[in-house]
Amino acid sequence: MKKILGTTLTLLGLTVFGQAKEDSIQFAKISTEILNKGKAYNELRELTKNIGHRLSGSASYEKAVTWAEQKLRDAGADKVWLQEVMVPVWVRGKESLQIKTSGGKWKSLKMLSLGNSEGTGGKDVSGEIIMVRSMEEYDKLSPEQVKDKIVFFNYPFSQTYIETFRGYGDAAKYRSTAASLTAKKGGKFAIIRSLSSAFDDVPHTGSMRYQDDKKIPAVAVGSTTADELAELLKSQKITAKLNSNCGMKGEKLSHSVIGEITGKKDKSVIVVGGHLDSWDVGEGAHDDGSGIVQSIEVLRTFKNLGIQNNHTIRVVCFANEENGVKGGVMYGKTVKENNEKHLFAIETDAGGFTPRGISLEMDNEKRKQIQSWADLFLPYGVYDFKNTYSGTDLYPLHDLGIPTAELVPDSQRYFDIHHTEEDTFEKVNRRELLLGASTLTQIIYMIDKNW
Repeated sequence: MKKILGTTLTLLGLTVFGQAKEDSIQFAKISTEILNKGKAYNELRELTKNIGHRLSGSASYEKAVTWAEQKLRDAGADKVWLQEVMVPVWVRGKESLQIKTSGGKWKSLKMLSLGNSEGTGGKDVSGEIIMVRSMEEYDKLSPEQVKDKIVFFNYPFSQTYIETFRGYGDAAKYRSTAASLTAKKGGKFAIIRSLSSAFDDVPHTGSMRYQDDKKIPAVAVGSTTADELAELLKSQKITAKLNSNCGMKGEKLSHSVIGEITGKKDKSVIVVGGHLDSWDVGEGAHDDGSGIVQSIEVLRTFKNLGIQNNHTIRVVCFANEENGVKGGVMYGKTVKENNEKHLFAIETDAGGFTPRGISLEMDNEKRKQIQSWADLFLPYGVYDFKNTYSGTDLYPLHDLGIPTAELVPDSQRYFDIHHTEEDTFEKVNRRELLLGASTLTQIIYMIDKNW
């Protein structure tokens, strides 16, 4: 009995070792293919330089739809289609922010209106600035103290967190709620310190929302301007004047772009994707042009290496992640209505920097299985499987009980350029971008083989 048991365990060990070796060899083939022949970097150059920023509802976004449709076909998708989605149309227009001290002259500040903000209708709106450093400090102000004032929320991006997304999450409430909080107490408009890890004068835009029908403007200034403004307010009364033409212009029909390689075993779906839209400044290179080209690279690599995928591998280029998540919601709605089985979905929407891990939002059994593959990823510098969040576009799928995930790149530089004019092609490194595509392909290979 002992001899039989020992033989069985030996055979089991050889089988497991053999499988690990086979997977290790396939990982190396994937990495070698992408690092040497990958097209993601050149495709990112096309997307950013020929089309540029791609706000949902804009003509540039529609050009990006046509571009992505063709790239998916070129990559070898056997089926490509457009998924209809109604998206909000927000337009920035001309804008300016000026300040002056008592008896002084007007001085222009670098600024950006926050996304989805209403403007001043092209008229000057002015008032005295009052500053608060936290939400708690603002809550202590009476309506009389805020009425007809401009509220400056000077809450800094925390430098304490090593994972910079935690700093971003900590400060994000100021961007999303500053306008409505100011309006409730009678203020004229809100200024926020940008959600930036950098110490520069680059303003960051990003989505905000209104909590009621009273809609006043909200704008962001860079870190240097915020510091200078705070210093002036210690000793002087400062008046601010805003003139902006931004605002919502209804909705329009647009599209997410989807392409897939049909599964050889069954039609269960594995999704990899990013969002095709970006804000209307910069080029949307890291956010999220990188994610789009990395996702297309996954499909191309399966085709080029002749990997016979058991399940359908689907690339989704989501519409409208930045200011509405309409593409993600529509995709989830369609999956539910069609009762379409999905095994796994991963988004890449944290920049094209060096991959460090994969965040897993799923039950413990699935998470532990993926974590058991960690040694396969370690030679590629990918080691972090502890986080439990996934991409914004995937929350409708997660709500359906589908295991979701997100690629975790090194985050140290991301919030220096996030939602700014600095998010350009030149900020993306070719090898880092392609390593991310390799990690995505490797995880999808393992899911396809084992689930």
